[in-house]
Amino acid sequence: MISADASLALTRARARMVDRLRASGIRDEGVLAAMQAIPRHQFVEEALRSRAYEDTALPLGYQQTISQPFIVARMIELLRAGGRQLGKTLEVGAGCGYQAAVLSKLAKDVYAVERIAPLLELAKRNLRPLRLPNVRLKHADGTVGLAAEAPFDTIIVAAAATTVPMPLLEQLAEGGRLILPVGAGDQTLRMIEHQPQHRFVESKLDAVRFVPLLPGVE
Repeated sequence: MISADASLALTRARARMVDRLRASGIRDEGVLAAMQAIPRHQFVEEALRSRAYEDTALPLGYQQTISQPFIVARMIELLRAGGRQLGKTLEVGAGCGYQAAVLSKLAKDVYAVERIAPLLELAKRNLRPLRLPNVRLKHADGTVGLAAEAPFDTIIVAAAATTVPMPLLEQLAEGGRLILPVGAGDQTLRMIEHQPQHRFVESKLDAVRFVPLLPGVE
């Protein structure tokens, strides 16, 4: 149980995080409101709770991390650029569930897949108190997407692929956007837009650092 003083301190820290995001160039007020609404400290280990609102990635175990707040906000802002709605969204790499929770405030439905079973259970525990009816979690290999629920208006990948997985392109609806980090050493964010007549347009964006996207489940 968090004391009233500790709870107030965390609330203030969250507000400062949002202020930093705005100062760092995040302009989408919808994204900022979603980041303000989700208590990031509930998604990290208790020992790291005091660092929950720092702009840094934090360890989750299993060689995975919770992405730094700026990267979460930046990727979602890019997906929404131009006043676009996220619609039906696939998240590859649910991790602790934090990004899925943020997405839930902006997307019609969120399907979050995680290949590591204990992490999926952690995400379920973290998300349960928030009672987000539009988030669905699945233990699955994210490199092959989630064909049973396709097509998706939006796909966001929270791990770095060496190349863009073809199943994700095949599951992207016309007019949809896919964002993911690509690269084995140096990594960059890539945005892929599915235009009419099965034309895919790729944009190379920011330099980033993510854990690798691995196939299979465990």
